[in-house]
Amino acid sequence: MEDNNHNSTSTSAMSSASELPEPDVQILTSGGVRIPAHSSILAMVSPVLDNIMERPVKHGSSERVIPILGVPCDAVSAFIKYLYDSMCTEEQMEKYGIHLLVLSHVYLVPQLKQRCSRGVSQRLTVENVVDVLQLARLCDAPDLYLKCLKQVTARFKAVEQTEGWKFMQEHDPWLELHILRFMDEAESRKKRRWRQRKEQRLYLQLSDGLECLEHICREGCTTVGPYDVETAKKPSPCDKYATCQGVQMLIKHLVLCKRRASGVGCCRCNRMWQLLRLHSSICDHPDSCRVPLCRQFKWKAQQKMGEDAKWKLLVKKVCSAKAMSSLSLPKRKREEELKETMGRTANALKTFRLY
Repeated sequence: MEDNNHNSTSTSAMSSASELPEPDVQILTSGGVRIPAHSSILAMVSPVLDNIMERPVKHGSSERVIPILGVPCDAVSAFIKYLYDSMCTEEQMEKYGIHLLVLSHVYLVPQLKQRCSRGVSQRLTVENVVDVLQLARLCDAPDLYLKCLKQVTARFKAVEQTEGWKFMQEHDPWLELHILRFMDEAESRKKRRWRQRKEQRLYLQLSDGLECLEHICREGCTTVGPYDVETAKKPSPCDKYATCQGVQMLIKHLVLCKRRASGVGCCRCNRMWQLLRLHSSICDHPDSCRVPLCRQFKWKAQQKMGEDAKWKLLVKKVCSAKAMSSLSLPKRKREEELKETMGRTANALKTFRLY
């Protein structure tokens, strides 16, 4: 009965090839079932099967038999069917995905191997991920191997309780070491990305602070503005008022600080001086710039034959953050800001007015 079932399966697998001659090769499976096939089809799809069929037939044998053992009969039938019509159903992938992956690797059928790698990766569980990981390494399936490593890393607490993990610890300690190294590197990358995002936010805040400083010195904002610009009423808050308010508070403190007046200064004064110096390092038009001390800081940097390496790196990072922020804006707004920058008028006064 089983033999008849497999013969009917193989016949349906070759229904699209009804015009082909009689099958001239038999595929022998683990259950002793023979699946008839055409050597021309097998050789065209699989170079390994092509090499097998090129070998001379033993004396006294009237038919060519190719044994495919070690996997279920139905998996072999599904494999032969794929060689004919390049189709693999979800049901077959669910039942025999791992077996088909092995067969596609052994007999060099790359399209089926890719299909199986995707199918098996979608069906990973805590219980089978370690077994699939070892199989992916043996079958040279890097995408599936990486997916398994990520799955182990994400659910390690549960995975290390499985029988597959315990078996691997006893019989393949090198693979265990590789997994633990991958997890350590993944954690390091995660911390590095978090640190880079934190630094990027800091540089972006400095860039926003510089924009607010230029905006305050150009037209003023709420409580601080340029000394030579008369306004009938206090300017309204700008789009970045949260940052702008902080800069205004630094400017007020710098103007009114008693410790600065005595020549000592404080941390808030130093912060404002650094903001002014940073603006000067980035500013491309010091002669027409309205920010206080822009030209003086530039001249001082030239007298010192440039700035130190750490300061140059800070300037570079802030410029990069400013460029990235600009690219995230809509095109029309970027054009408007560019026209506004190019149309600034020169003015020599570099002092503030407190409203």
